[in-house]
Amino acid sequence: MAIITISRGSYSKGKEVAEKVAERLHYDCISRDVILDTSDHFNIPEVKLIRAIHDAPTLLDRFGHDKRSYIAYFQSALTERVKRDNVVYHGLAGHLLLKGVPHVLKVRIISDFSERVKAEMEREGCHESDARKLILKDDQERRKWTRSLFGADPWDSSLYDLVVHIHKLTVEDAVDFISQAACRDAFKTTDASMKQMEDLALACRIKAELVDEFFDIYVSSDYGNVVVYAKDKDRSTQKLRNRVKTLGEKIRGIHHIEVHGGIPVPANAV
Repeated sequence: MAIITISRGSYSKGKEVAEKVAERLHYDCISRDVILDTSDHFNIPEVKLIRAIHDAPTLLDRFGHDKRSYIAYFQSALTERVKRDNVVYHGLAGHLLLKGVPHVLKVRIISDFSERVKAEMEREGCHESDARKLILKDDQERRKWTRSLFGADPWDSSLYDLVVHIHKLTVEDAVDFISQAACRDAFKTTDASMKQMEDLALACRIKAELVDEFFDIYVSSDYGNVVVYAKDKDRSTQKLRNRVKTLGEKIRGIHHIEVHGGIPVPANAV
């Protein structure tokens, strides 16, 4: 049992690979489902949410929410989905949003640029030069988006456990490699790794509840012992403490919750 995230650029056959891996392993395959969950739970129109999380970061402020709010909502919906295990997720930054969970197999699918250009030409009915410009623009925007939000380059191979180039290797080859890797001991779900997944989901849920009012916070959870980290220790910290008290009654799984202000944030916080 595992969670598989598949990162892919446009026209890389990543969606096809994800669906076939899920079919092979009898896993759920999700992508747009997380957008729908986020839209329903946080009462945000789907179209608005899609634009907010995919548009360039400089455009997000126009929606009246900080970009971190939308990502917090999305991460909460994603962690709730995948904590059930046996899932293939292909979509927004899964390898970064599910950090620190041992049974997550992080995969990157890439394809030859020339093949991607051909696919763009067929879909849009455009000339090769125009298709090249469109593909390059899409790649640049994705890199800019990921760097802005996560400080990472999606083309950095060190972010992934497995990088598969669809060229000499076929889609079926990719499905074979990913399916075999997912069954390795390193990615099997254990009681300990499942607890880490549950703690991540809990921390994300709490952040999503608070981020609109307190956007500059981080949250960690260890066996349900939750710490909310505020950037500064000032008057707003007491307001945050008062708000946090209400969450213990609202959200299941919290054993203890407290607020720390003006101290370093641990690596496992979201």
